[in-house]
Amino acid sequence: MQRLFSPWRSEYIESFQFEKSDECVFCSAQKENEDDENSLLVYKGKEVFILMNRYPYNNGHLLIIPYRHISRISDMTDSERLETFLLLEKAVEALEQTMCAQGTNIGTNLGKVAGAGIDDHIHFHIVPRWNGDTNFMPVLADTKLISEDIKKTKMKLYKYFKEKL
Repeated sequence: MQRLFSPWRSEYIESFQFEKSDECVFCSAQKENEDDENSLLVYKGKEVFILMNRYPYNNGHLLIIPYRHISRISDMTDSERLETFLLLEKAVEALEQTMCAQGTNIGTNLGKVAGAGIDDHIHFHIVPRWNGDTNFMPVLADTKLISEDIKKTKMKLYKYFKEKL
């Protein structure tokens, strides 16, 4: 894979302490404070929370995750499913209002063979899309361009959720 030199990202990379842990990354993330600009946590609901994807497909790529460490939709309670879908709706609205998203992909990968990078804690992806956001870079150069610093995007979305919910 080709790499594009982007020295401005070093500040972001250096802001995180990566420690080996047996704890699930999502279980760890839910303990953070959403008003901490170094956290990727955007919003804490009653039973689920919203987190920026550390390895986004596009700018603003969000994850909605139950607090409980479960891996299947059938393990979710009715209230977890309801809050998940309410936050999916709000996340789409937030991406449209703060980032002018023109479309959205929503989905989940259930199990390793379905593409789940983290298969033991269910999570739902919300990926904003724009007309013309696909280009030759991923196909020809195996490179994905992300146009805005993740912390800046996180703070925009955090402020939106704080005002609206």
